[in-house]
Amino acid sequence: MEGQTRIRNFAIVAHIDHGKSTLADRLLELTGTVEKRQMKEQILDSNPIERERGITIKLAPVRMRYRFPVSSTPGSMRDTPGVSLPPTEYILNLIDTPGHVDFSYEVSRSLSACEGIILVVDATQGIQ
Repeated sequence: MEGQTRIRNFAIVAHIDHGKSTLADRLLELTGTVEKRQMKEQILDSNPIERERGITIKLAPVRMRYRFPVSSTPGSMRDTPGVSLPPTEYILNLIDTPGHVDFSYEVSRSLSACEGIILVVDATQGIQ
């Protein structure tokens, strides 16, 4: 790993019940951070009250490793015969944020630590 150039800090932001924790679960699964057999719904919602209510109350940070595939970009140097480049590894620091307006302080705290966000919008309800 080449220092901080391959570290990404981001948060998932949306209104309540728009799929933030579900998206976080899929990212954890796709990066291999959590094995498929260990997966459960809303794995980052570890507080018993969060699990009971089905909502995120406290922000939940998680660190994931993602290996960028060797030949993912057509026409790049990776496809040049005789050029052997190792897979590029990234550290992804994800913060799953609460969606309820009562916990907006948690969201604003987490955004100050991020370089970017993923905004999830429910296609049926739109922006709220």
